Amino acid sequence: MAELTAVILAAGQGTRMKSAYPKVLHRVCGVPMAEQVIRVVRLGGFEKCVVITGFKEKLVRECLEDKEVVFVHQEEQLGTGHAVMQALPEFKDDPEGYVLVVCGDTPLLRAETIRDLTDTCISNGASAAVLTAVLDNPFGYGRVLRDEKGNMTCIVEQKDGTPEQLSVHEINTGTYVFRAKDLIDALGRIDNKNAQGEYYLTDVFGIMIRDGKKVIPKICDNPEETEGVNSRIQLAEADRILRLRKAEELMAEGVSIINPENTYIGQDVKVGRDTILYPGTILESHTVIGEGCVIGPDTQLTDVTCGSFTHLNRVYAHECKIGSYNEIGPFVHLRPNTDLHDHIKIGNFVEVKNSTVGNGTKLPHLIYCGDSDLGENVNFGCGTVTVNFDGKEKHRCKIDDHAFIGCNTNLVAPVHIGERAFTAAGSTITKDVPANALSVARAKQRNIEDWVKDDTYKD
Repeated sequence: MAELTAVILAAGQGTRMKSAYPKVLHRVCGVPMAEQVIRVVRLGGFEKCVVITGFKEKLVRECLEDKEVVFVHQEEQLGTGHAVMQALPEFKDDPEGYVLVVCGDTPLLRAETIRDLTDTCISNGASAAVLTAVLDNPFGYGRVLRDEKGNMTCIVEQKDGTPEQLSVHEINTGTYVFRAKDLIDALGRIDNKNAQGEYYLTDVFGIMIRDGKKVIPKICDNPEETEGVNSRIQLAEADRILRLRKAEELMAEGVSIINPENTYIGQDVKVGRDTILYPGTILESHTVIGEGCVIGPDTQLTDVTCGSFTHLNRVYAHECKIGSYNEIGPFVHLRPNTDLHDHIKIGNFVEVKNSTVGNGTKLPHLIYCGDSDLGENVNFGCGTVTVNFDGKEKHRCKIDDHAFIGCNTNLVAPVHIGERAFTAAGSTITKDVPANALSVARAKQRNIEDWVKDDTYKD
């Protein structure tokens, strides 16, 4: 089988983004644009990906280094034809193969569109297939010109076109599939004699057509897919479209999303059926949610694994695990390395960090639990604090099953509270408490009579 190689153009700065970072690294639906394009072309059948870098090459390489791509540097940005020339060594040894050329700032393309364009080129024995679109306002795009029989004759750029040519509404999207040997031949014959002084990749089509080779323009059914991102406004629109696609995908699998326009779900997020997502929910990175959960409103989860039948209301959680049948929130912060088991109640204004919480435990409200290991059916009273930092190092608390921690208790780590032990409200616990004991660690109450004199308060 002929090798399929994708060449992704990612060398430009993107001046209209007004950013210190390369345009292709700006994120859409949770991933950098260039990564989104890599994902799509691979789903479209192109396993080998060559990324052309230029502006701030190091940042692009660092971002994509784990994506198993080949990097080729374009020292000077002398046009799209020049960029593809830099990638020649990656496909010249397989002249019977096929090459996809796609821009790294077109994140809305679908894999089905890539496959269809490739099949069109191969099945028709064509030298190239060009993805085109018909736009109401084609200004700024290269125009696809056809003869009276509908065959493509050439592509003319906006700055080089005559008024008659620029009246055409079919535009070049910048996505092409080539037979490698024909692309190699035509690239060696293009020049930079144009208004921009650049080597246009689109000039290869005129060369192929003059040689009597077949070039097929294929109109994309959905022009939205072909739109590039050149500004922050276009970035926001691309992000909105991809998020709605993700929401539609989840709803088709049995997830209820109350308001998809106000729910933000990343590409790699997984959600089980019969889960309900309320507005303001943000699910990021590799978050996984089980079945029958109620998430939100106003809940943000990043790299969180959540079991089934759990309710999260106004929760901010990142890099942690949440079990099943839990009731959490509102206004709860779950920090990294927290592991909540099942049937847990966590109420308002609670923070849990780097802690394990056993089945059936309750942290009702106004609590800080850090660097601690809580057993099953533990109860933390209102205002409980694990005092885990001594100014230099963090220490852990261990609270065994069925322990009862009274309101406004300070547990000064390291400390161990035994099974079924109690601490009295207002205690500061600095020593271990044995099982079944009651620990009272507070000063004995002393009332000073006549403390208030007649002249204590004056108008």
